[in-house]
Amino acid sequence: MKAKRQAQILEIVTQEEIETQEELLARLRQRGIHTTQATVSRDIKDLRLIKAQTGDGRYRYAVSGDKPDAAFASRLRSIFLDSVTFMEAAQNIVVLKTLPGLAPAACSALDALGHPDVAGTLAGDDTAFVAMRSTAAAEEFVLQIRNMLG
Repeated sequence: MKAKRQAQILEIVTQEEIETQEELLARLRQRGIHTTQATVSRDIKDLRLIKAQTGDGRYRYAVSGDKPDAAFASRLRSIFLDSVTFMEAAQNIVVLKTLPGLAPAACSALDALGHPDVAGTLAGDDTAFVAMRSTAAAEEFVLQIRNMLG
């Protein structure tokens, strides 16, 4: 449940301008995730979300641009692995299928991990494309993820 909740939090803060924990809590409730403000506060800390200034001077939650440490990278990997249901390399593109609504969270986790062979990601609702730097890198990436999934 924690990984799914945190995946939803990542998706929400990457798609919307969320200014407060209460606002984030309300968005989670709209998605059927009922939790407490204290839990959301811990999730924000675990995910290392930051408050970034918007163009109009307000502040919103955002994913930190810093390289993740080992514990944070492990958490992001968990979110990624909990959301992906299928993957396949198609030349230098990796096609990911996820649980409904979790493709943006999977891409956000990948982006935050800073994998050196990932050129960029693009997410829909339950499908994501990961542009790799080469066909060999795409095939190796799929192998790595499949090995992690067991």
